[in-house]
Amino acid sequence: MRFYTNRRPATVRPVFVIEEATESTPELVEAIARLLPLLSATAPAPPAAALDELVKSPATTLFIARDGESGPIVGTLTLALFRIPSGTRAWIEDVIVSDTVQGRGCGELLTRTAIDAAAAAGARTVDLTSRPRREAANRLYQKMGFQVRETNVYRYELTA
Repeated sequence: MRFYTNRRPATVRPVFVIEEATESTPELVEAIARLLPLLSATAPAPPAAALDELVKSPATTLFIARDGESGPIVGTLTLALFRIPSGTRAWIEDVIVSDTVQGRGCGELLTRTAIDAAAAAGARTVDLTSRPRREAANRLYQKMGFQVRETNVYRYELTA
């Protein structure tokens, strides 16, 4: 299902096309394995079965960005939507854009698509976190209207 495209004039092909991943394909498995190290040096690439579970879950939407109408996958974003007593919550996670297209609007287009999907699902806000060292991403989020919140993020490590 195609969601969004940022088009140049009608005579020029789309720069990026954003789609919702609906099944785990070899192309998707390869793209995630290629892109994930740009986000985390320690996270292992998920196998096809884990990606299939992700794309079939009603709580998550995996958006992919293609370079052009039918080009390769050059970016991903996961939108998590869940209901709690205070309302529908939306979180953006694992925004990854290939270094070959960084700075060309792919991350912004992925994020705007997720914001639109969250609004359509009834969420009033969209949250995300970004490491301080990801300076370009932090500038983008602030430019888009995200505000830094005064909160503490805690993590409890579970051992296998």
